[in-house]
Amino acid sequence: MRKILFIILSTAILISCAQTKEVTYAQNKAAENNPGYWQQQVDYTMDIDMDVNNYQYKGAQKLVYTNNSPDDLDRVFYHLYFNAFQPGSQMDLRSLNISDPDRRVRDRISKLNADEIGYIKVNSLLQNGVAVKHETVGTILEVQLNTPIKAGESVTFDMLFDAQVPVQIRRSGRNSSEDVALSMAQWYPKMAEYDFQGWHTPPYIAREFHGVWGDFDVTLHIDKSYVVGGTGYLQNPQEVGHNYADKNLPLNLPAGDKLTWHFKAPNVHDFMWAADPDYNHDIVKMKNGIDLHFFYKKTLEAEFLQNWKNLQPKTAELMTYFSENVGQYPYKQYSVIQGGDGGMEYAMSTLITGKRKFGSLVGVTAHEMAHTWFQFLLATNESLHPWMDEGFTSYISNKAENEVLNEGKENPHAGSYRGYRTIVARGYEENLATHADRYETNWAYGTASYSKGNIFLSQLEYVIGAENVAKGLKKYFTDFSFKHPTPNDIKRSMEKVSGIHLDWYLNEWSQTLHTIDYGIKAVDGKKITLERIGKMPMPIDLEVTYTDGSTENFNIPLRIMRGAKPTSAKIIEDWAWANPVYSFDAAKTVKSVLIDKSGLMADINLENNSFSVD
Repeated sequence: MRKILFIILSTAILISCAQTKEVTYAQNKAAENNPGYWQQQVDYTMDIDMDVNNYQYKGAQKLVYTNNSPDDLDRVFYHLYFNAFQPGSQMDLRSLNISDPDRRVRDRISKLNADEIGYIKVNSLLQNGVAVKHETVGTILEVQLNTPIKAGESVTFDMLFDAQVPVQIRRSGRNSSEDVALSMAQWYPKMAEYDFQGWHTPPYIAREFHGVWGDFDVTLHIDKSYVVGGTGYLQNPQEVGHNYADKNLPLNLPAGDKLTWHFKAPNVHDFMWAADPDYNHDIVKMKNGIDLHFFYKKTLEAEFLQNWKNLQPKTAELMTYFSENVGQYPYKQYSVIQGGDGGMEYAMSTLITGKRKFGSLVGVTAHEMAHTWFQFLLATNESLHPWMDEGFTSYISNKAENEVLNEGKENPHAGSYRGYRTIVARGYEENLATHADRYETNWAYGTASYSKGNIFLSQLEYVIGAENVAKGLKKYFTDFSFKHPTPNDIKRSMEKVSGIHLDWYLNEWSQTLHTIDYGIKAVDGKKITLERIGKMPMPIDLEVTYTDGSTENFNIPLRIMRGAKPTSAKIIEDWAWANPVYSFDAAKTVKSVLIDKSGLMADINLENNSFSVD
């Protein structure tokens, strides 16, 4: 027995090391493209003892922090997210004062009792074995170091903390609306990000995140009736049983009230887990070596249980689609877990609500899995640039869902265009450069991040061509996966594959509220006159129908593009943006003119995009 167990554990360690090297190699290859680039490194070892009766847990955390920046650091900061779930917190106050509060939050935090709140209390903190001064300020732990962490130096922080899981309100918590016991996201003291812009320490008000890449080694002690899933590779399947262990493995289930679950996650910037005594656990093994794990409550109604079974092959199709159209998924495992309050992405996993119609279940899985590429592997600061997170995810998941579900939509992004035009017409639009926490309304935040962020890419198909956008996404992944790309990085990836200058596009769409509005000013025989009414300039695709019934397509590049997209249309003289009017002569007498037949240009007034001669 001991010999078999030794072989099993040795194999698990070798596999884990190989996976770590595999992921780190990808990061190092990406870094070769920019030798001046740097990012911090954190390696967590945590031991957690969970009491499922009072929802409290004790934690011991060892964190090795490597300062790869050129700066010496005299302070560090941790996020203590669970502290947001207390009456009077900034999350509570924000929800009470915003005009359109999230329906899941509203005034619920303000009404929590002492045994329902969330908290993380830091009991002790050592820097290289010596106690350091620290103060908890809301959801941030401020740490004054004894000695600075010099550039290129690594230090070890040892922390002991107590915590309580809040009643399920937003993303994480206990006893969700679908009766999932524990959705453990944002649950541990998490080192804040320090990058070329400095420290990122926004208070948690239920918006977005920015994390440091590193390796996680997490040991969890929990009631033996619970099944656990989440981030990382389970190191001891033979000790916990359930569906983790191969049927041929000898099980070594200990006596007592608790089991110990040991997970390792290489090169990730977050760690989530969920647990429930009623989880079904299914595993789908893909041909490419990736295991898909599904955790969902066995107490669901028959309709929903069947939906979760039917979801599994679709999830494999989605994994294949994203890997082929953005970049290869670099880990050997991904988990879809019933929990949370809607859908939320995490490292190697997602939490989603499970009582859904089949189309909705596939849709939320498509979106959250797509986040693996946009914000996780391509780890933008989603607090500063939520449109690169939610928007790019919406773009690729819309396309994936359209294919996997055979929806046959000519434009799978049409909903984003409708949402964008609606908020512009009603005067509630806010600038994409707005910090995620600072939007005046949740509506403005959602439309900017999801809809307008999505349109950034779908409209780019109109500007540089769909093939170039597809190539650009792959280049973006190759150059910036396992890094923290900025808006300029996606722009440069698209410029490099297309040869088209796009600084104007990034500026106009993401840093102003300029809108697009082109119209057909006049048609006189063969002469066509167009006008730019909105402030944002664009290239123009034009379909012209002649009086003899024939049609001809034209492309009018924007001069500041310094080029034109690949197109079968006739490319004519470019349009200088400062000129509000553009005229040209067609080959024959014109009967009708149509601007942008594709519908990919986000023109806010479609009524003046077509013209017919009486």
